[in-house]
Amino acid sequence: MAGRHVIVTGAAAGSIGFETACILAGRGAHVTVTTRSAPQALADRLNAALGSDGVPVEAMPLDLAQRASVDAFVADYSGRHGDRLDVLINNAGIHLDLLSQHKTPQRSADGIEIHWRTNYLGTMQLTLGLLPALRASARQSGDARIVNVVSQLHRKGGNAGLFAPPAQHDSWVSYGLSKLALVHATFELQRRFGNEGLQAYCLHPGAVYTHIADKGLQGNPVIERLRKSLAPIERYFLLTPTEGAQTSIHCASATQLRGGRYFRNCAPAAARKDADDIDVAARLWAQTERWIAGAN
Repeated sequence: MAGRHVIVTGAAAGSIGFETACILAGRGAHVTVTTRSAPQALADRLNAALGSDGVPVEAMPLDLAQRASVDAFVADYSGRHGDRLDVLINNAGIHLDLLSQHKTPQRSADGIEIHWRTNYLGTMQLTLGLLPALRASARQSGDARIVNVVSQLHRKGGNAGLFAPPAQHDSWVSYGLSKLALVHATFELQRRFGNEGLQAYCLHPGAVYTHIADKGLQGNPVIERLRKSLAPIERYFLLTPTEGAQTSIHCASATQLRGGRYFRNCAPAAARKDADDIDVAARLWAQTERWIAGAN
């Protein structure tokens, strides 16, 4: 990884992204991480964890639920680094309403179901915005990569729900749909650009103890207190963020690793069969491009 330029989205302290960034920077990569707030504080914390090993990490602001924020990040990164981008690790994501208390969807400021807006649309806006730099690096080195952190919960989604919301709202299904869409996008990226040397991977990181559930349980003080009291037990049974980062690191760095596949435990695994439908993937890609262009 020495000398390669890497973006890792969603690298808050205690997260998979934080550990991914530390490990890759420790191997000599030039790593840029993203956060919704206080980027300098995050960079300071990452570099303190990194110590004197590796290359200092930089942090930049990014909110995947805000179209203007994604555009600003792409422009800012390009201004700093030009076409130098070898690996994009789309790690950032949300999973809200873990207790399924909301009977109607939570929506972003622009009116879109929040999991779909953040985990899929925002991620794809970022990916396509950075695609020229990734393709340029692929042409130069023969090896550029897109790594999408999805989830085994993509199995809760189905192809029909990608184009019309389910009749009855369920936050777990909404989350699953957003991750299934990213699996489709991964395979479509590989079909379109794999022959240029741009490889695309998606992965399940495992069951990891992070703070993502904190946001999912917000507004439930009793449950929050109970979870806090049981945290030592939860940590015992779940992977650490460092362990959860390993499949992302494998996909980002393993030599001559063929893309267009779903990974788990650093090895290819079977995704939901719905993800094999190339017609659905092409339709979803076209719909996504229209949305990014501002069309309905």
